[in-house]
Amino acid sequence: MLVIGSAQAVNILISIIRMKVLAVLLGPSGVGLLSIYNTLLQMVQQTAGLGMGSSGVREIAATRGEEATLSRVRRVLIAAHLVQGALAMLTVWLLREQIATWLFGDAARATEVGLVGVAVLLALLGAAQTALLQGMRRIADLGRVTVIGAFVGTVAGLIAIWMQGERGLIWFILLQSFAAALIALHYTRRLPRPTAARLSLAETWEIWKPMAKLGAAFMLGGLATAATLLLVRGRISQELGLDAAGHFAAAWGITMTYVGFLLGAMGADYYPRLTEVIRDRVAAVRLMNDQAQLGLAIGGPVLLLLIGLAPWVITLLYSSEFGPAVTLLQWQTVGNVFKLASWALGFSIAASARGKTFLLVQVSFNILFVLMLWPSLAYFGVIAAGPAFSIAYILHFFLLNILVRRIHGFRWAPLSIGLLGLHAGLALVLLALALTAPLAAALASPILATATGLFGLRVVLVKIGPEGRLATRLTRFYASIGWPVRSSA
Repeated sequence: MLVIGSAQAVNILISIIRMKVLAVLLGPSGVGLLSIYNTLLQMVQQTAGLGMGSSGVREIAATRGEEATLSRVRRVLIAAHLVQGALAMLTVWLLREQIATWLFGDAARATEVGLVGVAVLLALLGAAQTALLQGMRRIADLGRVTVIGAFVGTVAGLIAIWMQGERGLIWFILLQSFAAALIALHYTRRLPRPTAARLSLAETWEIWKPMAKLGAAFMLGGLATAATLLLVRGRISQELGLDAAGHFAAAWGITMTYVGFLLGAMGADYYPRLTEVIRDRVAAVRLMNDQAQLGLAIGGPVLLLLIGLAPWVITLLYSSEFGPAVTLLQWQTVGNVFKLASWALGFSIAASARGKTFLLVQVSFNILFVLMLWPSLAYFGVIAAGPAFSIAYILHFFLLNILVRRIHGFRWAPLSIGLLGLHAGLALVLLALALTAPLAAALASPILATATGLFGLRVVLVKIGPEGRLATRLTRFYASIGWPVRSSA
């Protein structure tokens, strides 16, 4: 978690610089256009990938001790992404005019839309490599791929935008995907070469079929999210203009980037570990509670800080032109408290290979989000997306609890309930304060974030123990203030 967390932290810094430069160079309309291209890329990538990146991680983690089987899985995983990516690229190019008309109302951007298909192929090749690294728990290499790929892709992409302006956005996307795939390939080439001989079509089919069957649920779930996001952004751009789409993209980008950083750091190792113990109910429930507690303890204080300081964060990361994104960000941040709590539970469904249930969970949030947003968009404008997001995540959280309790006998530990109640309650109080007295919220949020951060850091120390130089110093600090840390071990 620390390795991937550090890599994701650097990645966030790169993302912040990237979006700041984009916002200054292109304004809200450029950010909105980029968000539409990126959502199209994600949607097609999800479809063409058939979820085999996620199912591949599970298969590789489950067969690490069986060299012959692992070798065959590796070969099929790479070949499948190559073939499926090539088919996706061809499809997007052939349908470029229809897709452009659907997204923008005309075919003026058809060529750029067609080139998104090339980015899809590159992105899938990169996803196959990173799935291999994660499944084999090469966490350090995975962290290097994250940082180096993001840095190289950002520098090259920003140069293209600086030279060509808005027309350089498509090259920005292509270069990001190309850099990620190339860097990932560099590290996977260091792995021991597969020992299995070349597979026949029948053997390939027998390995590909179960991976694709489970992966289809991941794919459809991810596709539902990407399609919903594309639908919402398209509706906002057509009804309210590209500036409004840019405001939505700014708020969405900040919340998803931060929460994605934390969840990515935990998930890189958590998913394979949970897969190994998922049949042991006691161990699985304990691990799920531990991950939920870590997520809330580490992420909760920053979410509280984000609610109060949202006006300054938006101006710093984007510009003063993105004012409407402030309220959006504050509402979405409240919803993300429940996302942190529910994330660890959702992985249990994936780890147990319950494809249909996983799909139901993924689709449920998107349906709830659209149902909340659609009727209110015309009356409240883009701001309506904030409350819609939060309400949808709260309802999704309760649905997921019911399912995981029935499947795994899950029960929340008292500490988990306490952390969730603490951060959800404070987030709602800060939101109400931010909407009525922004300056008071800005003053209160650092105080509350510091207090909950001290409590959360102590929770982390209890979980990991006092081993290590930093952990030892922090343990001594808590002892000196009369609040000693006693390891849960």
